[in-house]
Amino acid sequence: SGVAWNESQHCRLLVPEQLQLCRRHLEAMPSIVRAARRTQQLCQQSFADMRWNCSSIQRAPSFGPDLLTGTREAAFVHALAAAAVAQSIARSCASGELPRCSCGPAPPEPPAPASRWGGCGDNLSHGLQLGAAFTDGSARAGAAPGLRAVNRHNGAVGRAVLSDSLDTRCKCHGVSGSCSVKTCWKGLPDLGEIASDLKSRYLAALKVTHRLMGPRKQLIPKEGDARPVTEMDLVYLISSPDYCTPNPQLGSLGTQDRPCNRSSVGSDSCDLLCCGRGYNTYTEEVQERCHCRYRWCCSVVCRRCRRSLERHVCK
Repeated sequence: SGVAWNESQHCRLLVPEQLQLCRRHLEAMPSIVRAARRTQQLCQQSFADMRWNCSSIQRAPSFGPDLLTGTREAAFVHALAAAAVAQSIARSCASGELPRCSCGPAPPEPPAPASRWGGCGDNLSHGLQLGAAFTDGSARAGAAPGLRAVNRHNGAVGRAVLSDSLDTRCKCHGVSGSCSVKTCWKGLPDLGEIASDLKSRYLAALKVTHRLMGPRKQLIPKEGDARPVTEMDLVYLISSPDYCTPNPQLGSLGTQDRPCNRSSVGSDSCDLLCCGRGYNTYTEEVQERCHCRYRWCCSVVCRRCRRSLERHVCK
């Protein structure tokens, strides 16, 4: 994505539902590519210590069954991608990268005392509008009706979490840093905060089915005693495999040879991550800086020391 997008060379790589949007908004495509890369990075960071570690996202855009069949994991990825695209476009508007949009509008409410609205806030409304058109186009591509409804719902959850995160940022003005006046604007947080929120919703996601309500499909809990689905719930259609052993049909890569933490009681513990199969232990020798001292003037001098580390790997 380091070069400008070309209609005939790049847009044709997208699904048909996104093709026209790409042609109309070529200037926005680098922002969308950055969002895709950030989604991949944060997904893998968020699940690094779990059996499903989001490694399958590396094969994008050729996803495996774990991301194409309406699983809980697919719900997280759809929501995070939707938030990432909207955020990336909103920030690109504010930075002047996109000619069709600029800074976000000033909030309608009056500023706090001794403050004024100014600066250049992230253009959330434009990011949400264009981002929804792009990611919902992907959600519709080649999917069964129930899966389309679930994907659209989860994308909307990601954008809603992003919208709720918009907060006020201020910069002080005044003599000798007195902050007699503050210029404030609305800005979005780092996407890592959104990923953390969505992971909590992933853990509490609801299994659903769909039914026709007039021309639209309504998502309802699969279990009769479950709470109703809200606009902020991640939802999924099918239960995930346990991801313990390789199963290409289910999108499971297994946890063999994954490093584990023998002293942990969390998801990265050798007991949970290795699925009861046990683990192998080996010793690795590493070099690191040691016995550092300050030398006048002006440097720090260190020795190189060897240290043995014990590693544990799932069988």
